[in-house]
Amino acid sequence: MNLSQILLILKARYKIVLLTLIVTVAVTTLVSILLPKNYTANTTVIVNYKGVDPVTGVALPAQLMPGYMATQVDIISSKNVALKVIDALKLAENDAVVKSFESGTEGQGNIKDWLSELLLKNLDVTPSKTSSIIDIGFKGSNPQFAAAISNAFAEAYIHTNIQLKVEPSQKAAKYFTEQVKDLRVDLEHAQERLSKYQQEKGIISVDERLDVERARLNELSSQLVIAQSQSMEAQSRQRNTIGSGVYDSPDVASNPLIQGLKTEIARAEARFADISQKVERNHPLYQGAKAEIDNLKAELSRQTQSVSGSVATNSKILKQRESELRAALESQRAKVLDLNRDRDALAVLTREIENAQRAYDVTTQRYTQSNIEGQSNQSDVAILNPATAPIQPSSPKVLLNIVLSVFVGVLLGIGFGVVAEMLDRRVRSSEDLLDVLEVPVLAVLPKDKRRLLGLKKTNPLRIAN
Repeated sequence: MNLSQILLILKARYKIVLLTLIVTVAVTTLVSILLPKNYTANTTVIVNYKGVDPVTGVALPAQLMPGYMATQVDIISSKNVALKVIDALKLAENDAVVKSFESGTEGQGNIKDWLSELLLKNLDVTPSKTSSIIDIGFKGSNPQFAAAISNAFAEAYIHTNIQLKVEPSQKAAKYFTEQVKDLRVDLEHAQERLSKYQQEKGIISVDERLDVERARLNELSSQLVIAQSQSMEAQSRQRNTIGSGVYDSPDVASNPLIQGLKTEIARAEARFADISQKVERNHPLYQGAKAEIDNLKAELSRQTQSVSGSVATNSKILKQRESELRAALESQRAKVLDLNRDRDALAVLTREIENAQRAYDVTTQRYTQSNIEGQSNQSDVAILNPATAPIQPSSPKVLLNIVLSVFVGVLLGIGFGVVAEMLDRRVRSSEDLLDVLEVPVLAVLPKDKRRLLGLKKTNPLRIAN
């Protein structure tokens, strides 16, 4: 079946097509007029695109995530927000609503849950694709009621947004309150341990005392080195005063008295040599000169022994001083080591206080921040355009329905016309004879020829099945 045949069929069945179109348009118009009118109120909210917390000033990277706006849409469409709307408008206390609930559910279930489901069915939340705008629409039979519900959803969403942000901070603040108490106790115990240790050790300033004791240790070390040098020198001089080399000792040789005695001995020996040449051995001058020499030598020996004894005594004193300095140095070294241990122990206690103080300060800062955030009523969501009672209903759309019914009626009319033709097949053209009867068509008389021949219009031939 080609297009020309279809057009011939529609031309022949135009009454069916026209009737179907009229009925479709009439029914659609009647239904659109009889349907209850619904009004849609829209509230526009804007989400802070900067992503900065109004209290702490910290950037919120979560708002940069692609799913953030979808999350906000889910929050608005949640049962939690719907229940807040019911509580804010006191819908569960309305007598008409209560009667509707009892008649619809026979009193079973919770009226708030039933209302929340009804509200969410008529709620339409649409986020903008290119901006941070969210449109909250609510459809209802009463324009004022629809506007009130839409605005209530926006307010409840803002309140829920604040609540979702504040509740974790409040829980964190409660947790940090306990932590601050425990850390304060730890800090006080650390301070008590430090104070008790200082009192037990009598420590006022370890560093200053340690500096003094170290200076004293260095001084004793220097004195010991000097004493050791002097003792070694004295021992060497003492060894030189022992034996036959006593007269070669620097201490003996440099003694003025011994030098004088040696000079006197030399003079006496010179006189004795002169006298021994002049007189005999038994002569009084000889005996006197010899006695003088013996006396001088005896005195020289006594003085030499005295000088040697002085050197030995000096060596003993220096050695004793060396021992005393060494003992004092060891004692001072032990004292410095004790002070170092005290300083290390004091440093450990001080470090414990510093760590406890640092932990206490950080926790206190976190507690303060969490407490401020927990008391905040600031939100990153604001109402841009509140809903107003709509004047024109959003549904049904009569004009649009009529236009669609015309299109649908035409399609149905064409379909019904083709179906009627299929049930009662007629010969509409020469192509029908050629296709169905398979006989050649010798001639076709045009309309003007048929009028000249006086042929009357007759119904087309039916095609037998």
